[in-house]
This record gives sequence, C-alpha cells and structure tokens, in this order.
Amino acid sequence: MKKGQEYTGIVEEVLFPNRGVVCVDGETEKVSIKNVIPGQRVRFVVSKKRKRIEGRLLEVLERSALETAKEPCPHFLECGGCLYQTVPYEAQLSLKEKQIRTLLSPLFDVDSVYRGISGSPVSDSYRNKMELSFGDCEKGGDLTLGMHRRGSFFDVLETTDCRLMDRDMRRVAGITLEYFREKGVAYYHKRTHRGYLRHLLIRKAGKTGEMLVCLVTSSDLAGKGSPEGLQNENMEAEKGSPEGLQSVNIEAEKGLSDSLQNVALEAEKGLLEGWKNALLEAEYEGRVVGILHTRNDRLADVVEDQGTEILFGQGAFREELLGLQFVITPFSFFQTNSAGAEVLYDSVKKAISEKILSAKDAHFSRIFDLYSGTGTIAQLLADVADEVVGVEIVSEAVEAAKENASRNGISNCTFIEGDVLSVLSTLEKAPDCIILDPPRDGVHPKALPKILAYQVPNIVYISCKATSLARDLPLFFEAGYEVKDLWMVDLFPSTGNVETVCLLSNRKPDARVKIDVDLEDYYRIKDEQKKNKASE
Repeated sequence: MKKGQEYTGIVEEVLFPNRGVVCVDGETEKVSIKNVIPGQRVRFVVSKKRKRIEGRLLEVLERSALETAKEPCPHFLECGGCLYQTVPYEAQLSLKEKQIRTLLSPLFDVDSVYRGISGSPVSDSYRNKMELSFGDCEKGGDLTLGMHRRGSFFDVLETTDCRLMDRDMRRVAGITLEYFREKGVAYYHKRTHRGYLRHLLIRKAGKTGEMLVCLVTSSDLAGKGSPEGLQNENMEAEKGSPEGLQSVNIEAEKGLSDSLQNVALEAEKGLLEGWKNALLEAEYEGRVVGILHTRNDRLADVVEDQGTEILFGQGAFREELLGLQFVITPFSFFQTNSAGAEVLYDSVKKAISEKILSAKDAHFSRIFDLYSGTGTIAQLLADVADEVVGVEIVSEAVEAAKENASRNGISNCTFIEGDVLSVLSTLEKAPDCIILDPPRDGVHPKALPKILAYQVPNIVYISCKATSLARDLPLFFEAGYEVKDLWMVDLFPSTGNVETVCLLSNRKPDARVKIDVDLEDYYRIKDEQKKNKASE
C-alpha cells in the first residue's frame, strides 16, 4: 500500500473507542480507520504508513448490516460527535461490550468476573451539558454555533438541531445564534486571536428541568485583538520614538484607552442585556434559572473561567440523583447523562454492598473518593461509612460538594480542594476503601504509587476511557490486586464511549508493597508495546 493512494475495503471490526480494522481486497496488510462501523464497505486514503497503516475515511460505499436505525440528526454525516446513530441501541451496547472485553482480555480472565453491560434509560436527548463553539463553516462565511466538523480544528458546523440536546437546549442555541448574527458580532479566531464570541455552555437537569446558560467570550468586542496583544504592538511602535514624545504618547494613550474601554464596556453591557432578554422571552419545557457571562482571554481553545458575571438569576442549578439533591455550578464536573448516572452509581453501591459489605452490619471506617467532583459518589456512600473524604482540584466543585452535603443532611463527608497527588501526602489516616473516578487520561502517574501504598482491601475504579484503565491495571496487579468484578454502564449512547467499572480486591492486604517504578518510563514502554502489537 502507498501513502496518498485511495483504496476500498470492508471494516472487519472496531476496537475501542473508534478504531476500525479494514481489510482490503488483494492486500495482506490491514488498515486502521476511525469513525467506521463493522461490516461497512468504505473508500479511504492511506494517511500514514509506519508500524501501523492508518487511513482517512473518504466515503461509506455500503452500509453495514447493523445499520438499521434511522438517522434522526441532520448533522450525522458531517459532525464528529456521534458514531452509532444508524445502529439500534441494543446493537450499540453489544458493540461496546465486545470492544471492552477485547481490550481487557489480554490482562486478566475477563470471563470469570464479567457482569454485563447496562444501557442508559434514555438514549436520545440525554445530555445535561453541551459546550458549543462559535465559528464559521467555511472561511468568510456566516457566524455558526455548534460542533467542529469531523476531522477539522477550525470548521464549526451549525448543529443547533443536535439530537444529543433536548428541545430546550436546542432552542437556547438557536436563539443565541440568531441574536448574535443579527448584531454582526465576530467570533474569536484561533489563528489571529481576535474576535469576541468563543463558546456557549448549556447545562440542564434531567429531573428538575432547571437550566443554566453561560456565554463565554474574550474581552475583544471590537475585534482588534486581545489586550495583551495590543499592548505588545503599542510597545513595539513606541521603541523608536524620542523619550519625551514617548511619555506624551503614553499619557495620551492612557486617556484614550480609558475612554475607549468605557465605551466598549457600555456597548458590551447593552449587547449582553439584549441576549439575556431574548432568552427570557422564549418558552421552555423546563426553566432558565441562571444566565451567565464568562470572560476568557486565554489563547488556547479551551473554556476557562477568568471571571463570571451573573446576568440573570443564579450561578448554579439543581439536579436530583437517587433521592439526593446536587447543586451544580457551570464548570464543575457532573456526569453528563443524569439518568445513566443513576444506573452507574446504583451499580457501584450494590457491588460494594454485595461483594464487600455482605456481612451483617458491616461498615467502612473511612472511604476516599478521589476525583470527587461535586461529591456525588461520596454522598451516595455516606451511609455505609463512618467518614468519606472527597478530593477534587476544581475549587467551585468542592464548594458545591460541601453545599450539597449540607443540603442533603449528610455530616460525615469532608471535601478537600487540591490535586490528588498533593492532598494524599497530607492524609495520614489510611482508608479501608478507595473510589477512583479519574478524568479521561486516568490516574496521574505520580499519584498511583501513593494510592497503591495504602494497600486497602478494596478499590473501585470507574473509567470513562477504558484504554487508560488498561494502562493502569498492570500496576494494580503488581501491587497485589485482582479484578473481582467487571461491568459497564453506557452513559454515552450513539458515541463510542462507555463507562467501565472494576472492583479490585487485594490478595495480600497485610503486605506493604512498595511500587518502585518510574511510571513515565513504564507508560512509555506500555505505549510502545501496544503500538508494536497493533502493527503485527
């Protein structure tokens, strides 16, 4: 096979999360292609040819026999958000189940501990959080609001009809786009770092119907560039001027800058007031409880809170899970599928009760809930422990967790703000159970030895990215742990993602195993082994 050459082939299987293995007629080598479904006949171009041949999908020539569902979303073929919308939901679950079993089977005997996969109670319009980007779909085109085009860093599709959002969220997105289009407001350009509109964050509770809307912008309403960039330009321009003139220029510029800034702030205030009123005039099935404006002048294309102003209502909304209430702030972590989260957390609690606390009146003295977010798991497990300690790096999430515990009448939960690695160094009293629910990249390499050094009898590892779990598990095995239970809960219908949960028990709980490993080197070697295996 030649790089840049087009080929056709059949998708033999899809490995987690979305890497298809394609067989080409007359060729012995197999090609890795993303965003395909088993059984499809596809046309692709070879994009990389190293230890593993990689291709870029050009066209689906023939559908898979699995694709019997309708295409409910008009953006399906262009947007990179969903992969399995044409596959019936039960078949989606089977695909994910097979992928995770294939991924983990080389590490341990999956068949002996596997308990199955649970689907989401809601498979359409299930997301309680959507983060949409402002941009354009083609250079110089109209303002758009939505998701990035599949495979593109710059093109933003107008996905205000996205079926992962419910009707209220789609209405908010549509009103916002129409309003700023009419006002002629520029979006923030990633290349020039000029422009105003960056992101729209919408969060809506599945149970209470409360909705929070947050507009994220730069400070550059006039489209002339970031304050930092303008300051640098002015300094460069002044370098060659005489010292006296330079002083005069600085004073004049200061006065002009202050005047222009006041004008800009007044213009921005009026613009945001109009947007707020447009949202409040609409009718919703739920209700808008807060409209916020967040400033973000960071150059990177990420949502960062550099100051948030409440334009209407309050700065948080309420959600209910398994009989408990949770106050959720704009940027704190909370599972994006509320109905699915109930299934996930209920399964975790049942596993702990049945497999660990099966003896009558059994109780934990202390549980660590690491990466605790707004304290959901900690509070759900509060009745089976004397004390639960949650650790979370996002300060507003920690404050929300404390408020949630107070609201729910729970007094035995303590929430600590900080990085898991640094906080564990300050906690002398060891737990007898640890809950791990890390971000997609898994447990921090330097934190893992500290976690394993406690040698607690049981650890529950909840992973939203099973490849990170597969990377970490060998170190758990080295420390004396074995997988006692394995199951999955699908919180992400129509996508390639799934939650994977491992209940790990210590084979030698009285031992004090020292994990003396250079983890960065360990992970580098694991990545190389994985790549070598894929190329075989």
